[in-house]
Amino acid sequence: MSNAHLLACRRQGVAPMPRSKPTTLGNTSKDLIYKDLRRSIIMGHRAPGERLDLDALKKSYGTSITPVRDALQMLGQEGLVTIKPRSGYFVTHTTLKQLRDLLELREILELAAIERAAVRITDEQLEQLEHVHAGYTGEDDESYDRYTDENQQFHCLIAQASGNQELAETLGHLHDKMARFMVMCRVSDELEPRHSLLIKALRTHDAEIARQAMLNEISQTQETILEHVIQEEGGFWRLGARPEEKAAKNR
Repeated sequence: MSNAHLLACRRQGVAPMPRSKPTTLGNTSKDLIYKDLRRSIIMGHRAPGERLDLDALKKSYGTSITPVRDALQMLGQEGLVTIKPRSGYFVTHTTLKQLRDLLELREILELAAIERAAVRITDEQLEQLEHVHAGYTGEDDESYDRYTDENQQFHCLIAQASGNQELAETLGHLHDKMARFMVMCRVSDELEPRHSLLIKALRTHDAEIARQAMLNEISQTQETILEHVIQEEGGFWRLGARPEEKAAKNR
């Protein structure tokens, strides 16, 4: 995506996924540490429940403890890090119930966004969607962090086209949380045809047609995510599932 498009996302309060950063950032600011840690959590490089040790992170980034603590506080505000008094900082656990809640909320917001976008989207915004869509090839060597980045940018542009800034910002934060599951479950095989259908639907400027196209994409994505999470024992426990949820799964 061009710099202009990225700036458009930021103006709406929707931050695209940051690109990869080096492990050691030297004398850096809290913002760079925040972006690097955020990406490592979203991409699954840090497991749910993992303790984020201040001293270890300070040494890793080659900086003082203050920007590290500030970055963790920022991640805490996003819900990616859990702050426990007198215990420290931990990568947030997500239970199966919380995942289902996120999926339900995403459906509500995405449908609201595309219904409004269908009647308000401009030719320029449609061209921007085509540009982002063209950047994803779906080839075997396509990295999943790039997939997650471009998928978020695509949905960010649809949310912008709705004309509702608060809706766009809320969806941006929701996609940050959902990215952990999109990456874990490798939800990318059918990205190209799904996004093609969404663009085609938006070109009709018919809210009902666009809504149905988005509902189809969301339903397929939800099915894939839940199938992987429930069937794969390791992934299930990485989500911090409670014993009673595991028992229910095995019935």
